[in-house]
Amino acid sequence: MLTKDGVRLDADIYRPDAEGEFPVLLMRQPYGRAIASTVVYSHPAWYAKHGYIVVIQDVRGRGTSEGEFNLFVSETQDGFDSVNWAANLPGSNGKVGMYGFSYQGMTQLYAAAAKPSALITICPAMVGGNLYADWAYEGGAFCLQSNLGWAIQLAAETARLKGDISAYPAFYAASRNLPLYDSLPARPEIIKNLATDLYYHDWLDNYRPNDYWENLSPNIKDLDLPMLHIGGWFDTYLRGTIHLYKEMASRSSCPQHLIIGPWAHLPWGRKVGALDYGFAASNPVDELQIRWFDRFLKGVDTGILDERPISLFEMGRNDWRKFDKWPNNHKSYFLASNGLAAMREDAGILTESCSDVCTEDLFVHDPWRPVPSFGGHAAFPAGSMERSTIDCRTDVLTYTSAPLTADLHLAGDIIVEVFCTADAPSFDLCAILSEVKDSGSVYNFSQGYVRVNSGETPVRIVLQATCMQIAKGNALRLSLSAACFPAYDVNPGTGAPPGEARTIDAKIITLTVSCGGNCPSQILLPILN
Repeated sequence: MLTKDGVRLDADIYRPDAEGEFPVLLMRQPYGRAIASTVVYSHPAWYAKHGYIVVIQDVRGRGTSEGEFNLFVSETQDGFDSVNWAANLPGSNGKVGMYGFSYQGMTQLYAAAAKPSALITICPAMVGGNLYADWAYEGGAFCLQSNLGWAIQLAAETARLKGDISAYPAFYAASRNLPLYDSLPARPEIIKNLATDLYYHDWLDNYRPNDYWENLSPNIKDLDLPMLHIGGWFDTYLRGTIHLYKEMASRSSCPQHLIIGPWAHLPWGRKVGALDYGFAASNPVDELQIRWFDRFLKGVDTGILDERPISLFEMGRNDWRKFDKWPNNHKSYFLASNGLAAMREDAGILTESCSDVCTEDLFVHDPWRPVPSFGGHAAFPAGSMERSTIDCRTDVLTYTSAPLTADLHLAGDIIVEVFCTADAPSFDLCAILSEVKDSGSVYNFSQGYVRVNSGETPVRIVLQATCMQIAKGNALRLSLSAACFPAYDVNPGTGAPPGEARTIDAKIITLTVSCGGNCPSQILLPILN
């Protein structure tokens, strides 16, 4: 097809082996259309066998499509043109739906923002409506491992398309062993020297919300389509998926459904990290999307709109829960300590009542040996890991509940409020929630991260939402640290932005966490009745 400005975009088309007119399913992606997101979805031929014309298109400047690839910049107009072209393919009935995850999820939002009349419904998976807060940064901290890894992948593909036989192997090697230890960790030499025009530099330079991010993010303010939202508890973009669902559900005149499984960004299956969530966690998305598309593109009553709109996989119980609306019932668990929460696992506790006495825990962050990221949603590999060794570090504070006398069911948003100060202009706080088994093993299930300017108190950390059962006899633990590297760049303590922070300038930082009395540090837990 040709875009409005005359650029040729190439696509593979899969057709049903039948006569008649059919709806079109469109996926637009930057990784070479032959992949067709088969890392998480069934092959397009499977969708074609269910009575759809399936179009997998290379976006501008990727694969064999013409033009210059400029991250997200052309996707609104190109998406509009592509939907209209797809709607007019031979054998099309004029109705188009879109599917895909990550970048392919974002292309759905950009196309929908342009409001092509042929686009009837979309199924965005693992997206960020606000590219600053939902994608590139979390709590004001740069998501180093995911951003740098993705930038190197895209730079390698650019080098491959250009036939650059020196740059491509360098990027390929860097993708297998991320260059995290250059003098400017967030802006390594390979990026500075071989990818001078990469979007990644703009993302580092715009380290606070501003017009750059407003203009780059999809304009979804007036968007109103039926949407099937898809996320994973250990996906780095889950907050974007949930934010989009909440916004659309609050104002849309069209059905909005949400499904979140115990999955990382990829793959989507029963096993992630160190845990097996059972057969019920096996990927149901392909069949679910067919039911969704059959309803909105073919007018078939598949029963999907008779079901409760929110499906959340409850980890621990390892089965699905259904909800009519996003759960929002919070209860406070307070931090208490004898001052040795960095030294002993029995010194810091979580309790349902706030102590009248204020106590302090001090710990020291050393940038030479930052607390490592291990699982969670922002690191690779992602998922739940056995982290008892990390919790034994003296630069990690742990607060653990008594063994539970009954199963504890959590579902929804988690917030940690900590009264914390430091002897540096800026510091970071990482909060991780884990289940402590009666065997002593510790498995994380949610985490959050924030960059703090000293003087801001209490520090508010928004953790990854969850749906989790903590079993009777096990305990709940909150772990606090001042780093989670390389998931996030190490805060040097100087206030320098991430793209200018040098390892040589990084400070040793002493942090003080206060709890009890007039410093009621707490976790707001989403308890299910």
